[in-house]
Formats: sequence, structure tokens, C-alpha cells
Amino acid sequence: MEVFWWLFAIVVMALGLIGTVIPILPGTTIILAAAMVHRVALGPDRSLGWSALLALLLLTLLTYVIDAAAGYLGAKRFGATKWGLIGASVGVIAGLFFGLFGIFVGPVIGAIAGEVIGGKEIVKAGRAGWGTFLGSLAGVIAKLFIGLIMIVIFLMNVPSPL
Repeated sequence: MEVFWWLFAIVVMALGLIGTVIPILPGTTIILAAAMVHRVALGPDRSLGWSALLALLLLTLLTYVIDAAAGYLGAKRFGATKWGLIGASVGVIAGLFFGLFGIFVGPVIGAIAGEVIGGKEIVKAGRAGWGTFLGSLAGVIAKLFIGLIMIVIFLMNVPSPL
């Protein structure tokens, strides 16, 4: 039965890793949940200790901070005003209705539209949109890296079932 729970955790963590790239899935939360299910199923002697679980929890919380800040910081770095930031926020929400493509494109279009509404030239508005995209991309890469670290922490702290 221990092999089953070990494989279950690895498969669910792999899905969580995919979720770090696909914004619809809460990737690191899925990885954390898999580690917690493993701990509950096998107990502390055959699974993670409290310190490893705490590390996974803190890394999960860090990804939420990165998620919230990445697009904002990218937009600000490229000169977005409050109008661009508001537009990017509206674009995120509107993008949810258009699937995966909308989630990535919505904030960019929203930032550009917000800047144009705020009175900026289209070129400067485009820079804000580009900054939003680059910030979001950097956030996705950071979340993927953190997800990999979480899986490594799990693998290093759980004894092999074989």
C-alpha cells in the first residue's frame, strides 16, 4: 500500500507542476495537497516531517505573492500608470471567459486599453502591455521553479517505498 501512496503523490505532484504553468490550476497548492495526503495516509514515520511540510506551505504562499505581484511589477517597470494597472486587472477577469489564451492575452489588452483610456499614446500603452506580459511570464517561470523545488523537497524527505 505504501507504493500506491508514493506513486499517487508523484502523479498528483506532476499534475501540480503542470498547474504552475496553466493559470487555471493552483499548481503549488496541488503539490502541497499531494504531500499532505501522503503524510496522512502513511503517517510521520514513512512520510514528510513537520519542517518539510512547513517549507512546502511557505513556498506555496510565496507563489501566491509572486502571482499577485508579477504582472503589476512588470507593468510598472515598463511605465504603466494606474489606468494601465486597472485595465490589466479588468483584462485578467475578462480573460477568464476566453480560456487559456484569454488568461494570457486579457491582461495585455486590458493594460493597453487602460493606458489609451488614460490618455497615453498607443506606443506607450503598448509598452505597458508588453511589461504586463513579461511580468506575468516571469511569474510563471518563478512558480514553475518553486514547484520543482517543492517536489525535490518531497523526494529528499520521503523514504523510498522500495
